[in-house]
Amino acid sequence: MRILFTICGRAGSKGIRNKNLREFAGKYLAHYTVSAIDLYLKRHPETAADIVVNSDSRELLELVSSNGMRHVDQIMRDESLAGDAVGKIAVIADCLNKMGQRHSTAYDMVVDLDITSPLRTVEDLEKVIALHAQSGADVTTTVATARRNPYFNQVKRVEHGVKKVIESNYTARQQAPEIFDMNASIYAYKPAFLGEGKGVLDGYCEIVEMYDTGILDLDHENDFVLMEVIAEYLFKNNALFKEVYDNIPQ
Repeated sequence: MRILFTICGRAGSKGIRNKNLREFAGKYLAHYTVSAIDLYLKRHPETAADIVVNSDSRELLELVSSNGMRHVDQIMRDESLAGDAVGKIAVIADCLNKMGQRHSTAYDMVVDLDITSPLRTVEDLEKVIALHAQSGADVTTTVATARRNPYFNQVKRVEHGVKKVIESNYTARQQAPEIFDMNASIYAYKPAFLGEGKGVLDGYCEIVEMYDTGILDLDHENDFVLMEVIAEYLFKNNALFKEVYDNIPQ
């Protein structure tokens, strides 16, 4: 099996200034992603792989490439793919096309890891790749069990007050269908699906559940601070998270 690992990040940020270039718990945020990939490939020497970073930021390209763990190819993002309205799948598809041409190879799987989700384990990555290969899904992605359920304790505004998001007669949350939050940490794609221009959930999609407090959306400065607090706890108390942190060179 040959995997293309993609790391995609735009320059700047509306919520947190230059968040992709920031340090996180004393090490560069982007290097946590490379560390997880590096540890996975050390455990699976039978897997052939290439890693590429795609960005319109020269600084981010150099930061990811100078990680001290693995060689990472660079793709300077085309201007046509750099706008806020451009979906990430289009960028990942561009990586697939360019890396296939650059290395004269065909990939069996494309795995994208989000820079702003540093708190993932190698086991998370292993589960996604194994399930994707086994299931034949178009997309396999990571989730966490939702803390609220639209069938039971989520409401929407209506003309007079509020009502449940989805009408139901459930009297306990345990009776309602299981609901998950997509946490945007890891995505595995079938290469052919990337060329169809569809959204993540438009094809056959499978999921892998992750540790639910390990991922927060980094949209505001206080999100960054809070996740560093969580990271400090996990690095001290959970060997799986500490492994990824310790693997990053000082």
